[in-house]
Amino acid sequence: MQDGGLMLAVLIFASALLYSAVGFAGGSGYLAAMALYGVAPLVMKPTALTLNIFVAAIATAKYYRAGAFSWGVFWPFAVASVPFAFVGGSLTLPGGVYRPVVGIALMYAAWLCLRRSTDQQELKARQPRFQVMAAAGAAIGFLAGLTGVGGGIFLSPLILLAAWAEARVVSGIAAAFILVNSAAGLLGMLSRRQP
Repeated sequence: MQDGGLMLAVLIFASALLYSAVGFAGGSGYLAAMALYGVAPLVMKPTALTLNIFVAAIATAKYYRAGAFSWGVFWPFAVASVPFAFVGGSLTLPGGVYRPVVGIALMYAAWLCLRRSTDQQELKARQPRFQVMAAAGAAIGFLAGLTGVGGGIFLSPLILLAAWAEARVVSGIAAAFILVNSAAGLLGMLSRRQP
């Protein structure tokens, strides 16, 4: 078990390092590693959300200082996602439901990333409609809070595929999005805990 704990820590550290390089916080990697090592679902979500907060805070600061960020694209997603991430975080799915939901979410995220990598043409950013961005933010925020993934892994391919921002700023937007949703999801979890 001690070797398993060490390997799990190595996988989590590697996820944080690799994901943060592209504007993510590693939530999907943390969840996959914890599932692989049989960590209880009641531990998986708060652990992933907490790690997301630390890694996304560093990534957000890094991308913001580099000028790779857009308040105009970020805020409509964030303002709608935060309350839904809080609600998602306050819900606890039974272990038999949580693991399949996380598995499906991770497979869908992998498909989005694969699709993004095959559609690599550089598109000129166009102005999205607020209602569309808010609806997408609300849905992604709820899923982020419910599962602990943070949401950037869903938001980034969406922004790129819809050409809502230039590729250079998507990482900064995703990092900040993960930060606010992970914090809201964790607060949602803490709000329903009994003293």
